[in-house]
Amino acid sequence: MKKTPFNDIHRSLGAKLVEFAGFEMPVQYSGIVQEHKRVRESVGVFDVSHMGEFFVHGKDAEAFLQRNTLNDVTKLVPGRAQYTALVNEKGFLLDDLIVYRLDNAYMIVANASNIDKDFSAFSSRIMGDVKLDNASDATALLSIQGPNAPATIARLTDTDLSAIQYYHFTEGKIAGIDAIISRTGYTGEVGFEVFFGAKDGDCRKMWDEIFEAGKDFGITPVGLGARDTLRLEMGYCLYGNDIDETTNPIEAGLGWITKTDKGDFVGRDAIVKAKQNITRKLVGFRMDESAIPRHGYGIYSAPSGGSSESGKIGVVTSGTFSPSLEFGIGMGYVETSHAAENKELTVDIRGRKARAHVVKLPFVAKKN
Repeated sequence: MKKTPFNDIHRSLGAKLVEFAGFEMPVQYSGIVQEHKRVRESVGVFDVSHMGEFFVHGKDAEAFLQRNTLNDVTKLVPGRAQYTALVNEKGFLLDDLIVYRLDNAYMIVANASNIDKDFSAFSSRIMGDVKLDNASDATALLSIQGPNAPATIARLTDTDLSAIQYYHFTEGKIAGIDAIISRTGYTGEVGFEVFFGAKDGDCRKMWDEIFEAGKDFGITPVGLGARDTLRLEMGYCLYGNDIDETTNPIEAGLGWITKTDKGDFVGRDAIVKAKQNITRKLVGFRMDESAIPRHGYGIYSAPSGGSSESGKIGVVTSGTFSPSLEFGIGMGYVETSHAAENKELTVDIRGRKARAHVVKLPFVAKKN
């Protein structure tokens, strides 16, 4: 397994380490619920150095990304970021991405499980004056999230953090280390992502100074477990669970980033055709009784007309007990006729049909 530059720190803190996307990563430290609530109430720090970073240079970089991602890259100016996706010729999702517009280049942030696949796909589509660099192994990335994240980071920088709007970024120094300071987030809370060179001394210094700056806020390290419950409360997709190479962006609720009117791009014709016949949709649902849905559980229609029978209409892609709401929540694909808000469902919880209903996402109000 690969290790992030913070692996020794995780071990020293007694983190429970697991394999994730080929990396040895902390799933929890003090406990998932405690870490989750600390992010919602104060501030927590995630090591997300397993994510991939590619840099795109050259005079044709914009045209290259415009042809190979779903969103409209021409809308970006230096200092702005954009949520987008990479699809294949059949319009199926290879990955969801964030593209950053630097002064003289673009940075693509990819999911850890897809680094090699994405880089290979982009490399095979090179056109014109374009240079593509994979900087994943050389880049460290910490995400500092929660209502006290700005106050924590403000103690370590002269950068005006209040000027960084949602899906914007700037370049500055954190703890004296050159960094890209971004505000995108995966928790729904205000917070920042700090990209910097993965040098051992700098990584230790950055970690120690962030935790010293947030000490009086009760800052805590946060593992993948709470990262998953936090993102699910926001209704954010996780690649490999809610989206993958069998899903198209329309059924996944990503039509808003799919700019079919921007001109030709890889997968466009297939996506336009798919729009005409969407048979399933990704929805959020909450449990109406004490039960916790999990990935892979069957979703069924609610019994009607006095019948106890119900037919299978979909599958759970993500599910958990919500620490914020204190009931079971999930997302899953269901037949379009069952995707309307408040539609009653049942979820097969280890052989027992538990009542649920479709709800509008997010489950918890966004604050970022």
